[in-house]
Amino acid sequence: MTSRALRTVTALACAVAVTATAACSTTSDSAGGDSVTVTNCGKEASFPQPLNRLFVNDGGMIAIALAAGAHDAITAVSSLSRDKDVLRLAYGSQVDDLNEVTTKQPTLENFVAARPQVVYAGYNYGMSESRGITIDILNQHGIDVYQLSEACRQADGAPERGTMDPWTALDTDLRNIGTITGHAEEGAAAADDVKRRLAALRAAPQAENPPTVFVFDSGSDTVFTSGAFGGPQGIIDAAGARSATEDVKDTWTAVSWERVATADPDVIAFVDYPGQSVGEKIAALRSNPASRSLRAVQENRFINLPYAMWVSSPLNIDAAETLRKALETTGALPTSSITPALDITSLNLDGNQLLTK
Repeated sequence: MTSRALRTVTALACAVAVTATAACSTTSDSAGGDSVTVTNCGKEASFPQPLNRLFVNDGGMIAIALAAGAHDAITAVSSLSRDKDVLRLAYGSQVDDLNEVTTKQPTLENFVAARPQVVYAGYNYGMSESRGITIDILNQHGIDVYQLSEACRQADGAPERGTMDPWTALDTDLRNIGTITGHAEEGAAAADDVKRRLAALRAAPQAENPPTVFVFDSGSDTVFTSGAFGGPQGIIDAAGARSATEDVKDTWTAVSWERVATADPDVIAFVDYPGQSVGEKIAALRSNPASRSLRAVQENRFINLPYAMWVSSPLNIDAAETLRKALETTGALPTSSITPALDITSLNLDGNQLLTK
């Protein structure tokens, strides 16, 4: 569609100004009126103005949209339920009136039936060729797509995702979602708040030898974890630690159990969401020959945070602050003045031995 086509240098200059006015707009065929242009996954993308029918998939992207001031533009969401408690903790009653059309991965029918102007999703975050949901297919139904920046593909059609630092990806989406929904100031303010808190974490006392953290999403024959371009990389780095999988050039991916053993992490961090309980994850670690003798497993050095705190979202900074304090509890990091702004202990999640000491 022409609304997804590459724009001219003039249009890009206008987009940088991020003022979605008639003077800084281009024509959108999909809307028949004004549009605003931003850079998304390395390409200029234009979106209809006013944008008041936005479909948002997944807890992390819902958090980005709410933080960016886009609540009133959200016409439908999917995969909200698993993160509703932490999102309500962060964003209050804004969460309660969101129209959740499915608690699972959205189907093409879910997207089309909601009649959005724009879908905010990403590959493996609601879109995939195997499920018949791609940008081109959604465009054929008159729907534009804003892609999650964390999940930008390294090459068109390739499975590997991640083209920028996780904090850059988050900053980009907060500002862009604010801009395309008419809330540029709110999006910028949310991005600036993350930057301020990130600077405070980086200025905190650091360990001479940073502790190692392994993110354990789930485990079966392999272990699902996150690499250099996923939200956890930014979180762990900001907390003052080292990710055990920082050399894996992808966002979320699978590694061998031997990789867990080789890392011998100081702390194992769990992603809390349905499918495999935290108890089952700990049991898997205790039963697998590659991991059962690890110090972190033997000494219950675990932290468990909700899914929406790990995938790209403004809650990443809350995760970093929380992880920092957990690592201080173990003695792996010097004591600091960092205090988590979001107290997740009120969620009473299992597997948080380090947060309840």
